[in-house]
Amino acid sequence: MRNLLQNINGDKAIWAIAALLALFSFLPVYSASSNLVYVVGNGTTVGHLVKHALLLFLGFGIIYGVHKIPTHFFKGLSLIAMPIVIVLLVFVLAQGTTAGETNASRWIRLPLVGFGFQPSNLAAVVLMIYVARYLSKIRDVKVSFKESILPLWLPVFLVVVLILPANFSTAGIIFSMVLMLCFLGGYPLKYLLAIVGTGIACLALFILVAKAAPGLFPNRVDTWMSRIDSFSNPEDTEGTYQIEKAKIAIATGGVMGKGAGKSVQKNFLPQSSSDFIYAIIVEEYGLIGGFALMFFYLFLLFRIVVVANGCSTIFSKLLVLGVGLPIVFQALINMAVAVELFPVTGQNLPLISSGGTSSWMTCLAIGIILSASNKNTAQTKESTVDIDESNPLEVLSGQL
Repeated sequence: MRNLLQNINGDKAIWAIAALLALFSFLPVYSASSNLVYVVGNGTTVGHLVKHALLLFLGFGIIYGVHKIPTHFFKGLSLIAMPIVIVLLVFVLAQGTTAGETNASRWIRLPLVGFGFQPSNLAAVVLMIYVARYLSKIRDVKVSFKESILPLWLPVFLVVVLILPANFSTAGIIFSMVLMLCFLGGYPLKYLLAIVGTGIACLALFILVAKAAPGLFPNRVDTWMSRIDSFSNPEDTEGTYQIEKAKIAIATGGVMGKGAGKSVQKNFLPQSSSDFIYAIIVEEYGLIGGFALMFFYLFLLFRIVVVANGCSTIFSKLLVLGVGLPIVFQALINMAVAVELFPVTGQNLPLISSGGTSSWMTCLAIGIILSASNKNTAQTKESTVDIDESNPLEVLSGQL
């Protein structure tokens, strides 16, 4: 154990935040899993806790392994991973899986281990690395909008369009985060406005096609519309069942909470161990626990900005912001949904909610941030290496 701790590098505060969030997650996950056992009839509470522990153990293995990789290697890895991600997204969308007559083409069932893998989570991380690579490449070069369409926006739109039919919220978050990263990376604002306009037009076209041919994307547009209607119309009690139960949980938690494991609404609230786990946390640990959890995510945001500011290359700065900001953004959205500040999205609470792929990809992003903060990791100045970045093998070999 001592040797392992000695080999841990990078920002110690981020390590501490990740470890504290992961350790705390065992309490609400164990408590909320009783819903899956006694209401849904799925497994045992100990079984769900062991599964959660195994997923987090593998996740921290990912953090440890990735934080040892020199940051500049991610440039070439993003070029290799992007085509793989697109193929996975096409494959999972082509499955046409449905759940309750609703398109749920999101998962690939991993053989032997029995876990489900959601390619959209991997796509989000890979795409942000890819965008950071491109923005660092054109940082000191004047590039026209036309020249950036194929190398930058084509992969972005491919990923977003392939995720959109099955997972609107994830597609929207990815697109928003790409726009934010491009803005921070100095991409011209007038070009970004053109992209936003194009995105809105494409979304409107998708909705029209889905309405005209509902068999292509079963009930997805109707699901989005019902969630927006439920959010805007508080009198629609049938459509706001989850939100109402979440608000009851938060209201009855009070300042101090009912205590660990004493939540009542976990027995009535669907997705109490994943999408709405924040409501259960507030019910059991009160406003103090809810605000403390929010503080840790905001402190993580602060450390991400500190790490980005301390990086020696433009790529490293954009990389840290690109993979780090979505973690905090997703956490804030999850909390906002629980208190009805945002429509239901189905986004997990990073490092807290049960779920494999989301936790692993969060750990992957944290590992990348720690790699950039690791002063012992050799980082090559971008200006000192003349490499053809269209060839990922040359990127990997040329910067060793």
